[in-house]
Amino acid sequence: MDLAELYRDLHQHPELSGAETRTARIVAERLTALGYQTTAGVGGTGVVGVLRNGDGPTALLRADMDALPVAEETGLPYASTERALDPAGQEVPVMHACGHDVHVTCLLGAAEALAADTGAWRGTVMLVFQPAEERGEGAQAMIDDGLFDRFGRPGVVLGQHVAPLPAGMIGLHPGLAFAAADGIRVTMHGRGAHGARPEASVDPVVMAAATVLRLQGIVAREIAATDSAVLTVGALRAGVKSNVIPAEAELLISVRSFDPAVRETVLTALHRVVNAEAAASGAPREPSIVLEESFPALFNDPAACARTQEAFQKTFGAERVLDPGVVTGSEDVGLLATAAGAPLVYWLLGGADPTAFATATNATDVARIAKTLPTNHSPLFAPVVEPTLTSGVSALVTAAHAWLEG
Repeated sequence: MDLAELYRDLHQHPELSGAETRTARIVAERLTALGYQTTAGVGGTGVVGVLRNGDGPTALLRADMDALPVAEETGLPYASTERALDPAGQEVPVMHACGHDVHVTCLLGAAEALAADTGAWRGTVMLVFQPAEERGEGAQAMIDDGLFDRFGRPGVVLGQHVAPLPAGMIGLHPGLAFAAADGIRVTMHGRGAHGARPEASVDPVVMAAATVLRLQGIVAREIAATDSAVLTVGALRAGVKSNVIPAEAELLISVRSFDPAVRETVLTALHRVVNAEAAASGAPREPSIVLEESFPALFNDPAACARTQEAFQKTFGAERVLDPGVVTGSEDVGLLATAAGAPLVYWLLGGADPTAFATATNATDVARIAKTLPTNHSPLFAPVVEPTLTSGVSALVTAAHAWLEG
């Protein structure tokens, strides 16, 4: 299997959450050709491949498939120019700005390697290609569609996420590893009018702008320095013409947290601020505040991490396996482990050009340099093809072998 060619094809043809039909078809075709018992349409566009190789434990390996509504600016010859309709019916650009194309490619590469070397392991490999991770819906959708009732319960859930660490490096943090995520849609109601007569309006644009600024004080002034949270307004949408004051403005807000009490503090304050700003502006009615997505923090089982890390160090060398600390990004893969009653091991896969880290002498230097590079969700995010793919395949195979009987 030419993984580089596959990766470039997937990168050039990204699909939004829940619409991963082309990607799912490619995955199903390749798994079937490799001899996996393959089932498509699980939880929407999800694909499950199962390879049984005698008695023994079951290891679940997971990759997410969806892309983001981002216009690619990498300038790569295989850059995406795709556009699609989002859930609201708006046409948006589409890009694999989070690296899920890397995840799919590496898991297919691991599928090939495991199928070709069944003498090295015994048990069952369950491959889960998951849709809609970016909306926090895909893992739960597959669970609700009977994932574990239909295909069995694994003894461990394994997976990886490409990140701007040096390609060829693995980052694994035991315990609390990724933040919980909440996605909130706020609609602020005003009264429309002519742009030349603002006194006849209740301007929702000004109302929303004031709200955005006031929201930033929640983390800065209501969360202790010893705690951690993030509140980001990712979109402010209002109006279509310069001389028309619209009747509504919309905010899309992302909240990240690690502690349930901190999460509750942030969400309670968010409601208070939004409602107070609307009242202060004389809004004709209360704003709408809708929690559209929510999934918990990701917890890596410490004992399972130790077992997997030992295998990583044997494969990659201890110097290429580091602890990246807690990540403020979020992942719904933990839902799979919780539903299965299995330990989770989820690691970061380096995807950045190693030459950018030439001056690094320790993990602190690596983290400092990584902050200067385009990160996930950036229109400039572009993992180097190699050694990213080779390392990603090797990491998945190594982790699987650590849990399957030899």
